[in-house]
Amino acid sequence: MKYLFSLTVLLTLFSCQKDTDPAPAPETMYYPPNGSSTWETKSIASLGWNSAAVQPLKDYLQQKNTRSFMILVNGRIVMEEYFNGHTKDSTWQWNSAGKTLTGTMTGIAQQEGLLQINNKVSDYIGTGWTSVPLVKENLITNRHLLTMTSGLNDSTNFVTQANLTYMADAGTRWSYHNVFQKLMDVVAAASSQNYSTYFNAKLRDKIGMDGFWNNGIIFKIYHSSTRSMARFGILALNKGKWNTDQIINQAFFEESINTSQTINPSYGYFWWLNGKSSAMLPGGQTVYPGTLVPNAPADMYAAMGAEDQRIYVVPSKNLVVIRMGTASDPSNPVFALSGFDNALWEKINAVIN
Repeated sequence: MKYLFSLTVLLTLFSCQKDTDPAPAPETMYYPPNGSSTWETKSIASLGWNSAAVQPLKDYLQQKNTRSFMILVNGRIVMEEYFNGHTKDSTWQWNSAGKTLTGTMTGIAQQEGLLQINNKVSDYIGTGWTSVPLVKENLITNRHLLTMTSGLNDSTNFVTQANLTYMADAGTRWSYHNVFQKLMDVVAAASSQNYSTYFNAKLRDKIGMDGFWNNGIIFKIYHSSTRSMARFGILALNKGKWNTDQIINQAFFEESINTSQTINPSYGYFWWLNGKSSAMLPGGQTVYPGTLVPNAPADMYAAMGAEDQRIYVVPSKNLVVIRMGTASDPSNPVFALSGFDNALWEKINAVIN
């Protein structure tokens, strides 16, 4: 009897101790050091993921003309794959995924007091930058460029004065357009320096990216290694914070990844937003009911460029996914969105769920 009493007391104490044991601390965010090839990793097994689904994912990526692919959790590399002679040191174009870099730079310039996004574009680069009547041109603010609601003609992506003609008053029509490049001119004028110089000092070098802007006459496209794209993805996952440095004001970044206007709920400030009630896509005015990428998590926001350049950010899973390469479907290379996204997420889900 005495033995049973002692055993009961011990079990009770053990149970109480178990109940009061602290929960394991959440894993800290990892920021790869600048100027170093060192990067922490995590294994598929340590995450409890399905290792049997990894090879089908890799096979699919290779079939779909992928050059590089990464999955990161809390900033640590879980998968890093290269195909067709591409390496971690190879550079590749971001295409329109680089719009998010320009959106970030606009926010940085605003927090430094150099510009205001609600001011008209002509305050910074002068009047006559379009071919529309001055009264209509002066309706166009920096925010209209950030949200694709400038009202300018979208029949061509060649951003020349002659092509920037009137279609609708600013703010009344959503249309995917390369006129965003005018924000680069705004930032350059506001900062009184070359855009690339300002970009390198305020963003690229601070988070350890490599890369360069190819400032062509028609297109201005960023090129970098896959790991540099991943660094920007980590910054985006952390709402503009890099380690202890708030690179871009969090409030501005939060605006960027939320619906920015009433016309296309799936669009922020150059970020595509999943989980919304409807979406408009590049190249048309059709409104499609339902979420952008049904197979992807609802809280995902993404930088998307032609030929399926991708940065997917999923806060609920502390996840960043990167894809670079040529078009998954060579017959449809130009649009920022394609059926590839949904099919890819089906493969990713098989691994991570």
